[in-house]
Amino acid sequence: QVHLVESGGGLVQPGGSLRLSCSASERTFLRYDMGWFRQAPGEEREFVAAISQNGGTTYFSDSVKGRSSISRDYFKMMYLEINSLKPEDTAVYSCAAGSSGASLSSDDYEYWGQGTQVTVSS
Repeated sequence: QVHLVESGGGLVQPGGSLRLSCSASERTFLRYDMGWFRQAPGEEREFVAAISQNGGTTYFSDSVKGRSSISRDYFKMMYLEINSLKPEDTAVYSCAAGSSGASLSSDDYEYWGQGTQVTVSS
């Protein structure tokens, strides 16, 4: 069982940057592939980024590709950084852990955090 907690959300102006953190409860975190998803009001949850167990494989959605990065340490933290933020990036961002590879599908993740709100507005 892995308990995940996100932090780093808030109100950001368009064009700004933010760094979201995901903290895991267990050192078994290293066994899991990790992902970030987001959900805007009235919208379905969508994939944002994913990283494999060893950090060697990463994937990004087209919506954030080229202006974001995902990383993890060897303890129990994972990070998502997004630059050049747009109002359409406004959503609740959640991290997830799974054992099916760095996947774009939410179905492949077993554990989820509660999410952190990101609002991009002037």
